[in-house]
Amino acid sequence: MLQYAYFPGCVAQGACRELYDSTAAVATALDIELIELKRAACCGSGTFKEESQLLEDTVNARNIALAEDLKLPLLTHCSTCQGVIGRVDDRLKAAHTENPEYIDRVNELLAKEHCSPYRGTTEVKHLLWAIVSDFGLEQLQARITRKLSGLKCAAFYGCYLLRAQTHLAYDDPYNPQSLENLFHTVGATPVEYPGRTQCCGWPLSSYATDQAFQMAGMHIQSAIEAGADCMVTPCPLCHLNLDSRQPEVERVVGKTLGLPVLHLPQLIALALDIDPKRLGLDRHVVSTHPVLQKLGL
Repeated sequence: MLQYAYFPGCVAQGACRELYDSTAAVATALDIELIELKRAACCGSGTFKEESQLLEDTVNARNIALAEDLKLPLLTHCSTCQGVIGRVDDRLKAAHTENPEYIDRVNELLAKEHCSPYRGTTEVKHLLWAIVSDFGLEQLQARITRKLSGLKCAAFYGCYLLRAQTHLAYDDPYNPQSLENLFHTVGATPVEYPGRTQCCGWPLSSYATDQAFQMAGMHIQSAIEAGADCMVTPCPLCHLNLDSRQPEVERVVGKTLGLPVLHLPQLIALALDIDPKRLGLDRHVVSTHPVLQKLGL
């Protein structure tokens, strides 16, 4: 049985609760044990470093150390968390040899809070990488009980998952194929379009809202023009900008869009024939009914 120290992050426990629920459903169906890190802190979503790099590194060194205490990889289903925590892990692992005094400073701060030291002995891994590389697509295919035949899916990787870390062994950061390979595995058809590896606009949304929504609208429209029935994203922050704010995006771009946006584990769960009601598909702002209808659900 695969085991992970599970870092659910903030958004999946609040605005995107359906991501939390569908991740649990998929893990159970695939016999993956998730040991939730109840004492973990928010990764900072890239904002801590604006105040202090040491702050971002110390907070996330603590998160990684919680996984190290369990001798397990840290698993997240949020691309932003993956990018931030993974980047910190990269930086601190390099500092062990290049700047050991910095590691000492981080661990001194952790000790003041009675936390375990950062040791650099584990790995930060997104759910997508865990499914593709650890569980394996062949194993997943053997578990599929409902082929998602006829469903055209547009992958939306976003930024953090692909390019935040110095070393990314799982996929090409500029021409990834992990999601597309997963779509084939569950019987769906991948749709290629220009925006799949670009920013959704979320980081701009608090201070350049129209520009953020224009970015999101451009990607959604491009996916629609390519024939997509839905988008699938491994990032809840991307989901917020692409789904929850899609009505606002429509007002900015002056077009009706109406493209459903699924979380990665929701798509996998549908192929495992898990009841859609367990997956929170009714929580989305853009109705997922067209997707379920196309699948005969």
